[in-house]
Amino acid sequence: MKRREAIQQAALMMGVVLSAPTLAGAMGRITNTGPSLSVSPGQEALLAEVADIIIPTTSTPGAKAAGVEKFIVRVMRDCYPKEDQEKFYAGLAKLDADSKTKFGKEFTTLDTAQKNEMVKQTMTADKPFFLRMKELTTTGYFTSEIGATKALEYLPVPGQFNGCMPIKPGQKAWAL
Repeated sequence: MKRREAIQQAALMMGVVLSAPTLAGAMGRITNTGPSLSVSPGQEALLAEVADIIIPTTSTPGAKAAGVEKFIVRVMRDCYPKEDQEKFYAGLAKLDADSKTKFGKEFTTLDTAQKNEMVKQTMTADKPFFLRMKELTTTGYFTSEIGATKALEYLPVPGQFNGCMPIKPGQKAWAL
């Protein structure tokens, strides 16, 4: 099985269908050879905070610990056309602006309950942005070392293929 097929199957098991640019980004490919937007450190910090609300730290490290924001910036730059980048970062800016309007503070300075409230609001107010953010966050997390080894079961050198293996109660899903 090729890595691309494995990622697609893992995404389907997670109930997610990956877009072609995100899949290309997970494979380390560059499909956008045209112009790209520059991302400021503030935007990158905002991406990290939103991603950490989507996959928070629990008994395993969260999206921020996995460096998902760097994955998102790279995939948006390398795999999405400039128009899609503009829409995505406009959605991110809108989330921050809505936070300032509602709470009088930037998203990064809100407490966890307020951040959750803003992300829930964004889920309905700007669904295309949220779906893209969620797709990039989950792909970046589960293809990172932390996601693959801490959140998923990881076997660096797999043995023979056994198609029907029982899973113990409480066992994590297998990493690719």
